[in-house]
Amino acid sequence: MNFAFDKHKTALLIMDYQKTIVDRVPHGSQALLEKAAQALAAARATGVKVIYVVIGFRPGYPEVSPLNKTFETLRESGRFEPGSPGTEVHAAVAPLPGELIATKHRVSGFSGSDLEMLLRAGNIDTLVLAGISTSGVVLSTLRQAADLDFRLGVLRDACTDMDPVVHATLMDKVYPRQAEVMDVDEFVAALART
Repeated sequence: MNFAFDKHKTALLIMDYQKTIVDRVPHGSQALLEKAAQALAAARATGVKVIYVVIGFRPGYPEVSPLNKTFETLRESGRFEPGSPGTEVHAAVAPLPGELIATKHRVSGFSGSDLEMLLRAGNIDTLVLAGISTSGVVLSTLRQAADLDFRLGVLRDACTDMDPVVHATLMDKVYPRQAEVMDVDEFVAALART
């Protein structure tokens, strides 16, 4: 792996690691949390900016159109309103004081959030993605970030999907066209070289 980057222009995005989402991971949530925590610790230790991306809605879900099948179902569930149980980032990877949180209203980390503004204002040109799920927030954010001309890395073992075959296909065949796919250990080693 030859993922060299400027740590001062790089952000680690921890996406949809909210408790209610982590609790739905069908296999290996503990290993996933450990890998995400390892990536976070390395990023923090080397000065890489950490930004959390979470899903959330105002009371009554005014952001959700009845035409949106995915989010209409979510509205009916009553999840992700302010203060509702499980909306907080999982304690194993919780933000530290001063770390940024961008709240999105769709699948992509950019949709309905101020993520792009935070990145541009912070002079960030490289994103390293960790998220739940590989075929959801990670895919949508990766595609949009590539279109916005960000350099991209994806942490294979800090992402997961309900379907392991879909996860493997995206990581092995789709993502490498636009991003450097790496394990957390490779990311930590790359940070040590900066």
